[in-house]
Amino acid sequence: MNTPRLARTHLITSVRSGVSLGNRQGLVSASSRALGRRTFLTVIQQGHEGWRLSLGRDPVKLTPGLNIKIPFYHTLTVLDVRESSVNIPNLPGYTADNVPILCSGSLFYRIKDSYKACFGVSEVERNVQNIGTSAVRSVLGTFSYDQVIADRNDLNKQLNVVIGNTISDWGVECTRFEVQSFQPANREVERQLELQMEAERNRRKQLLDTQAQINVAEGQKQRVILESEGHLEAKSNEADAKYKTVFREAEARQQQALMEASAIAQQVENIARALGPNKDSILPEHRKLALTTLVELRRLEQLRAIAESKSNSTYFFGDKAALGMANEAFNIDYAQNVKAGMESRPASSRVAGAIA
Repeated sequence: MNTPRLARTHLITSVRSGVSLGNRQGLVSASSRALGRRTFLTVIQQGHEGWRLSLGRDPVKLTPGLNIKIPFYHTLTVLDVRESSVNIPNLPGYTADNVPILCSGSLFYRIKDSYKACFGVSEVERNVQNIGTSAVRSVLGTFSYDQVIADRNDLNKQLNVVIGNTISDWGVECTRFEVQSFQPANREVERQLELQMEAERNRRKQLLDTQAQINVAEGQKQRVILESEGHLEAKSNEADAKYKTVFREAEARQQQALMEASAIAQQVENIARALGPNKDSILPEHRKLALTTLVELRRLEQLRAIAESKSNSTYFFGDKAALGMANEAFNIDYAQNVKAGMESRPASSRVAGAIA
């Protein structure tokens, strides 16, 4: 039991001799030689944890730093608790659509409970690699080839969940799984997949071309509809404009007729008042005489306009009283009727009538 005390004494003696020489390199060399010669001291590196057994029992956790390890009495197991990875190279497998493939990836894990990793499983790294290999094969069988090619993240997430649930009982955490390569197992399968992808591209191209033709036809349809609606709107606007124009013109003629009638009535009233002996009282006879006078004045104005006109038109003026039909001096309507009747008769009849 005095062995640790002798070791410490020897170590202190070596350190003092090194300091007295003033050489730091000598200090390190002396310490290394002392630790190399004596195995009852051990150093646990940072990021590692150790478990020491005394005669195969009573495990004691050793933290990073200098710890005691007595030969033949202590057994030491050191574990790396940092995040580590194991490679799974060129793993053959089959996808859900029976495509043989080769898959390789990296499994990243971290030891969370060093006690379980040390005493709950033997060779934790090797078993983690075995679990990762079997999980990759089983999970790949649930994905089709196109799904893995389109998005590997789903495969990585599923592998992370499956592996993590399996190795969690060993105190190990699966941080992530990354698929590095994914390819067909042989050239024949790759050629078949290339033909399949080419057929898929052709199908999509045909769908896009068909959709483009449909879009063009739909655009032409919309153009024709919009043009017809535009023509309809234009015709409707033109009809509305014509209606409003005719309505306004009718209103204008009506207003003009009312104004002319009012003017004529005012003229008749003024003439009747001028013809009457008393300007305050107008008799009906005076109004009738005033109306006859006004009509005659209008006829004289028409005759004056005809006389001053430079056109070669022929006008007929007759007196129906001469025929015993009426007692009107200038019946232009009657003359027009006679002229129309003569034009409708045959030429021989007109000549005979003229000779007679």
